[in-house]
Amino acid sequence: MAGGAAVFELVDHSVLPGHQALINLLGDCAVSVPPMTFSPLGPTDSGTFISRARNQIVGYTIAYPPGHTSGSQLPLVVMLHGFGANHTNALAGMSPAQALALQVDGKPLPPMAMVTVDGGSGYWNPHPKDNPMAMVIEELIPMCQERGLGRPDKIGTMGISMGGYGALLFAEKYPQLFSAVAAISPAIWTSYSEAQSANSGAYASDDDFVSDNAVTHADDLAGIPVRVASGDDDPFHPGVEALARTLPSGAVVHFSKGCHTGSFFASQEPPSLAFLAHHLSI
Repeated sequence: MAGGAAVFELVDHSVLPGHQALINLLGDCAVSVPPMTFSPLGPTDSGTFISRARNQIVGYTIAYPPGHTSGSQLPLVVMLHGFGANHTNALAGMSPAQALALQVDGKPLPPMAMVTVDGGSGYWNPHPKDNPMAMVIEELIPMCQERGLGRPDKIGTMGISMGGYGALLFAEKYPQLFSAVAAISPAIWTSYSEAQSANSGAYASDDDFVSDNAVTHADDLAGIPVRVASGDDDPFHPGVEALARTLPSGAVVHFSKGCHTGSFFASQEPPSLAFLAHHLSI
């Protein structure tokens, strides 16, 4: 979900829990987003490939940081989009190339590449005949590594909303692959019935929810730098609070004013990108 308009889409389809309460809150959810400064943008490469894991053609975008281009050897950030979005609008209010050219506190980010990809609306966990997780792990990342991106110990993952949940889940399931994770407003439910009542397509079954519950498997993040941000009035906040209580020691958790809206997402992108860039450059 890339911004405020997508929030209304989720409200209309009852994907967000407490959706009527969210409607009442939207008038008081604005979060200040400081002006952003960018270095000259690096190049972007977009295309498609046939995903056997998803049983369809998926689109992707690979962005390079300033001063780099195809053939550069770089750490990689896998950016996962939110519900209703795709590889073209995975970030809130900026493109992947802008994200990599962002200056935080007046300083350019350490260089890294970013890839976005079409994951559908299945919450990035495996579904019958559509497995976006396997698509990323078995198809997308190897494709990027063939281009010199994402050395085995230099791959991070980041996401917003549904993508924030996916970023956490990927790092839990593949801790040997991901070396840092940043989740903004992750869409986390605390029970299968809660998820089913809000979005029946999020999990195929109760067993799938148990297997892919980011809260109960948070111990698997031990040793991985983690940053999680959530607004106090985000309808998913109770789930994120439950997650925070189970995260390994050392995880960075940022709770502040905000809802499940584009302004909060955009305000948390700079510190999330800086967090990943720091850990991927060590």
